[in-house]
This record gives sequence, structure tokens and C-alpha cells, in this order.
Amino acid sequence: MIAVTAPGASIVAEIHVAPGDAVAQGAALITTELMKMRHTITAPDSGIIQAIAVDVGAELADGQPLLTMTQAPVDAAPGAPPPAPRPELEEFRARMRLLEDAARPDAVARRHAAGQRTARENIDALFDAGSFTEYGALAVAAQRSAKPLDSLQATSQGDGIICGIGSVAGRPVAAMAVDYMVMAGTQGYNHHRKMDRLIAVAGRDRLPIVLFAEGGGGRPNDVDAAPLVVAGLNTPSFARFAAYRGPKIGIASGFCFAGNAALFGMCDLRIGTRNSWIGMGGPAMIEGGGLGRVRPDQIGPSDVQAANGVLDLLVEDEAAAVSAAGTLLALPQPGRADTPDADLRQAIPAERTLAYDMRDVIAGLADPGSFLELRAGFGRGMISGFARIRGRALGLLANNPLNLGGAIDAEAADKGARFLQLCDAWGLPAVTLCDTPGFMVGPGVEETGQVAHVSRLFLAGAHFAQPLVTVILRKAYGLGAMAMAGGGFERPHYCCAWPTGEIGAMGLEGAVKLGQRDRLAAIADPAAREAEYQRQVAKLYAAGKALNAASLLEFDAVIDPSETRAHIERVLASAGPCQPGPRYVDAW
Repeated sequence: MIAVTAPGASIVAEIHVAPGDAVAQGAALITTELMKMRHTITAPDSGIIQAIAVDVGAELADGQPLLTMTQAPVDAAPGAPPPAPRPELEEFRARMRLLEDAARPDAVARRHAAGQRTARENIDALFDAGSFTEYGALAVAAQRSAKPLDSLQATSQGDGIICGIGSVAGRPVAAMAVDYMVMAGTQGYNHHRKMDRLIAVAGRDRLPIVLFAEGGGGRPNDVDAAPLVVAGLNTPSFARFAAYRGPKIGIASGFCFAGNAALFGMCDLRIGTRNSWIGMGGPAMIEGGGLGRVRPDQIGPSDVQAANGVLDLLVEDEAAAVSAAGTLLALPQPGRADTPDADLRQAIPAERTLAYDMRDVIAGLADPGSFLELRAGFGRGMISGFARIRGRALGLLANNPLNLGGAIDAEAADKGARFLQLCDAWGLPAVTLCDTPGFMVGPGVEETGQVAHVSRLFLAGAHFAQPLVTVILRKAYGLGAMAMAGGGFERPHYCCAWPTGEIGAMGLEGAVKLGQRDRLAAIADPAAREAEYQRQVAKLYAAGKALNAASLLEFDAVIDPSETRAHIERVLASAGPCQPGPRYVDAW
């Protein structure tokens, strides 16, 4: 005998069986109701109903007997009707279909014809398959008081931005992708609310944020917000994004103006495609300011923004941009460490005045294929980028002897300072490769604000909180060499030199010409004067060459160039794990 009891206090609403009925397992027996919620009690097994102990309307207590039945084989009724359609599910599916690219075939076709991908295609390409969780997908433009809701749902999907969190090669990452197919990527009231929400959610775990920036600035016709907004200058998204403490990577493709350009400019690292145009004002703003009419493709083209330092990476298209972002996001993850060390003993020419390509040295130091150079078109006197050495991710900053002999001008100093800030904010150690005659000097150079610019390299080094290794390859003269070592040769965790290294308070030739001016001028014979000049240069070189300088503890060691990778690995291993330092990464 099977006794069926009440699962809790309730009232009998319906009785579906009678004594003698044969019921299959799962068949409805009695429906109860409490607080306007109905609950159907089903048969725990197949059998025959023996007796029913309650009537409709009876008040039940927990565990009260309802009916009894005997167990017996009973087949389920054949041809049970399929579940009735669920209107709420159909409405949900129809609404979600509007968010798909397939709902806007003409707009998608225009994107593809322009050589661009849709926002959802970029999101799908960035994240591991099935890992993306979207926030605020059902938002629409704040224009319900002016347009029918179904029209807004079909034309302002997500209010023009896709926000969410997923994984990139297993690493949790947040992303915001502006949807240019919605009102030309303008920023609406709910658009900003979605940004604020994502920044807050991502900030709990300090996730990296990837921003796909495209389109214009604020949208003036969000009439729902109009009674509460005059100019919208209290929109918090900009300040919150600027202050965000996790890594920020910006990707710009197409036209990126005004508010979108400002957000792109706040990113720690900025990637632009060749068909990108980036500016703080678009054509309408320029014309409105009385500055004439211009085409959008005349404003901030990619080649200009790469040369002036706005772009850290200039890539061919969005596929390359997403690939580069994936490489950057993978930096904290361990890499392969089984690459044999290169023999760098011949990397520096035997003739000390002969220039060489620093990128060849970097290729020998970095694990094959790991060096990702940043801002290659800007500040050509400095080379910066991320690399791995024996699997460890780090930043590489080096002088470029092929540009001004490695002298540091304003652009090179700005580039180096910002790169150290970036490494610090991302918690990456840095290795600096020093071959510089010092800071660039001269009346024309000072017109560029050289004093203010080069001092920033000292400031960045003083505040750098990660392990720092400096390797002197050849010239290390004056304040410029000190700045390459974070402020002085005592500043790095390890400051070493190759046997080709040489140091001095200034360039050796200049020091002789300046310090021995009167003595040399007193020698009438030109040949004798030149011989004395060369003798004095050789004397300074003998004092400043690496082996002698190290014996006087000017720096820590002279090392075999072929063992540089091993020295760097040991020093960084002993320095312990890195932690992100100060958040601030300035524009230059």
C-alpha cells in the first residue's frame, strides 16, 4: 500500500482521480493551492487508487494523508499531447533574434563591403567559444517617449554597445564593443549605464578590459533622459574608465571621434587598424565650431596617429587587432622556456663608432617570435615592446643607435617614460638595453621642451615598482644613461655591462674637446694636436671601459653577452612575483 501525503500546509483545489482508477507513475492526483500558487501532486509509482481522504476545499496540514493506492503495473496513456506552446518563451526567442547580425543583413553587408567586421564578430573572435556572458543586451535607446518600443528594439539593439565578460585563452577578460550599426556608434543614456555596470563588475576582480571603440560622441536625441539632463556633463563613464585599475586595451577601426576617441585615448595600450580615423572632433563638431567642412577620412588617419604616438600598434585589420590583443592578454601566462641562448658576442661591432641595429640584439635576447614592438613609428630613438626571455614575460626598452646615434630626444624620452608606466601598471618587470651618448642637446632641441620631456624618464624610473635590469651594451654616458637605468646605476635590481660597454660623465670625444681645449689649442702642429687628442680619448676610454668601471663598482658586473638571458632569468627569479604598481599611465 502507498500513502500519499500533503507536502505542506495548503488547500485542496482539485482532485483528478477517483477510487478504482489506474494511474501511471507521474500522473496528476491532487492539486493544492496556497497564497495563489498551485501545486500538483503526482503519483510516486504506477498503481490503483484505493481511497481518497480529502475533499475539494479542505485545509491541509503538512504530512496529512491525501489518498492511498496499491502498486500495480500501469502503462502510460499512449499519444500524450505535446506541451502547449509557451508564449513567454516565444517572445524571448523573437526578442533575442533581433540582437543577432542576421536580423540586420543590409547593415552587415555594408560593414563587410567596407572591410570591417561587426561588433559581435569581433566579440566572437576575441573570446573563447561559449565563454562570453553578456550584460544589458536588451537595452534600447532612451527614446521610448518618441518612438514605438518595437521600432527601438529593431534599430537600437543594446543601445549601441555590447558589454560582457568571458575568457581569452582561459584568462577572464571584460570587453565593450561599440556597435556602429546602431546610430553610427553614438553614445546614448543606456549605452553609458551599461559601460558603468561593466566597469564596476570587472573592477571587483581587476579584469582586463578590451574596448572596441568606433563612432562618435554623445547622442543628443535621447529624449527620455531630456527632462533630467541639460548637457550630460556629469556622465561618470569617462572618469570611471580613466580610473579603472585593471589593464585597458583599446582597438579602433573605422571612424572614432569625440567621446569614443576620448575613451580610446584612456587605454593603456592602443591598437589601430589601417582603415581607422581617430580624432577628438568629427566633421559635425568641426563645422559647428566654425572651422570649415572636412570629410571624416581627413581627420586623424592611422598613419598620422602612428607617427605621433597615439597608436601603440598599427595593424592591417580587425582580425590582426584581435590577435594582437590576445597576445597582450596572454603576457601573464607562463611561456615556453626551452629556447637555447643565442651567441651575442658579435652583436656589437668591434669598431666603437660603428652603428648597428638594436633590433638584431633584441632578436637574440627574446624568445623567438615573442617580441611585440610598440609605437614603432614614434620616438625612433627608443625601441619599446613586450617579449619573453626563457618564458618570462617582460618589457624591453632600448636605445636605437641608428637614430641620432642613440641620443634621447623629447619623443624618445616620452616613449620610454610611458612604457615604464605601462609595465608598472601591468605588473611586468623591465629590461633596459643601454647604448646612448646621453640626452640630445642644442638650441633647436630645446625648442621642443626637452627639459620637461627628458625629466619624465627619471620620474617614471623613480616610481617604477617592478624588478628592473639594465644591460650596458656599449655607450652609457651622462644623464641619459642614468635615465635608462631608472635614475642611476644603483637603481636597477642588477646593472651589468658587456665587455664592449663604456661609461662616462659625457661622450669621451666631447669630454676631451671640452676639458682639454686650451691644451690642444696650444699645440701648433695639426698632426701632433690630433695625436694628443686621440691619446686623451684612449685614456678616458681605458678608465671608462666596462672592466675598469666594474672594478670601481660603478655597476654590478661585466657579463659574457651569450649568457645575458641566463643572468636576466636568475635576477628576475630572485626578485619574486610582480604586483601591479601605480595605475597611472599617461598619454605619452
